[in-house]
Amino acid sequence: MQTQKLDVHEQPSDKVALADTAMSRLRQLSMKLAMAEIDIDVFDAMQPLEDDWRALERDNLQSLHQSYDWCAAWVSAFQRPLAILKGTHAGQTAFILPVEIVKSRGLAIAKFIGADHSNINTGLFSESFAESGGSIDAGKFAGQLQQALRGQADLLLLQNIPLEWRGRQTPLTGLPMVQNQNHAYQLPFFSTFEETLKQLNAKNRRKKFRVQSKRLEAAGGFEYVIPETSEEQHRLLDIFFRLKSARFASLGLPDVFADRETQVFLHGLLDRVDDSRQYFGLQMQVLRLKGALEGRIAAIAGISRKGDHIICQFGAIDEELVPDTSPGEFLYWQTISGLHGKGVAMFDFGLGDQTYKRSWAPVETAHYDVVLPVSRFGVLAGAAHRVVTRGKAHIKARPKLYRFAQGVRARIG
Repeated sequence: MQTQKLDVHEQPSDKVALADTAMSRLRQLSMKLAMAEIDIDVFDAMQPLEDDWRALERDNLQSLHQSYDWCAAWVSAFQRPLAILKGTHAGQTAFILPVEIVKSRGLAIAKFIGADHSNINTGLFSESFAESGGSIDAGKFAGQLQQALRGQADLLLLQNIPLEWRGRQTPLTGLPMVQNQNHAYQLPFFSTFEETLKQLNAKNRRKKFRVQSKRLEAAGGFEYVIPETSEEQHRLLDIFFRLKSARFASLGLPDVFADRETQVFLHGLLDRVDDSRQYFGLQMQVLRLKGALEGRIAAIAGISRKGDHIICQFGAIDEELVPDTSPGEFLYWQTISGLHGKGVAMFDFGLGDQTYKRSWAPVETAHYDVVLPVSRFGVLAGAAHRVVTRGKAHIKARPKLYRFAQGVRARIG
């Protein structure tokens, strides 16, 4: 934050300072009073909200994962009941919280649409509501949300929310929360790739890139490809499913991409793109080999874009091909360098602590879960979520214990 010293003749008078303080308090008071005037309606379909939804999502700081097209692809694939929360003030849409109802062990849990495959969630807020930040009466807001969901859900569980995102505090601050066990990792972009690399250990990274390039050339060469046709994009996504399934099997872990609904959802994202290419639900990129291994895919990744924010949704490698070249990391170099000069401000590696993420991303963002009980059963479920989440965070903060837990998980499948 920049500060500026004023000449003594330019110093604001005490009366001006008092007036500014009074105005600030008045704005906070007006927002708290406005909470009593906000009406919250619940919708069981997306279509009636489309115009308002798309207007709110134009804000660059609203997450891709709450965009209309992303949620529509998920709803089409999973067909879960919806309980979308829309707040209205003075005839204007103040917020939309895209929520679906997930049944689990007899409980009805209201979660963000597609929460199981999202890397960052913000909800959708009008600019005035979003800028209000901590001035909202959290107790009144919580009560209104509970009243709106009564009879439809036992628990409102909104996961993976940063308390502050790119300088803006979430209006959900003040609701009952617990810190999520997973953090997210981001690489801010500067004007050139060289400037961006200066945030990292640029010398070592360039050296590693040269070594990888030489090894790939010795194996017959490579090409970095972003297929243009929809058919090729869909084919590559199916290759990703195969490679990732083999990787999970080798680790003894469940395949989170195996179910039909998830695969239909991701295929549905591939064709959701605007004419400006400033938004695309999913785009496949690959490192393809040449020479004796002509056409074989060494590494593959899927990225999404909303405005100036790129999110890496997933990646995989063929472990039988050129393993000494670290093809996955080499693909990230190609992707990140190629995005410079295209209006991108941030490359987001998403949730989960991995060594390659830390090597690329100088920014680590903590996420939080809103845990708001709606029924008596929801009180118990919320308490259980807090205990489990804190337990996972405790384990992940201790590398030896985390490796032991991963080993146990792999053995029991």
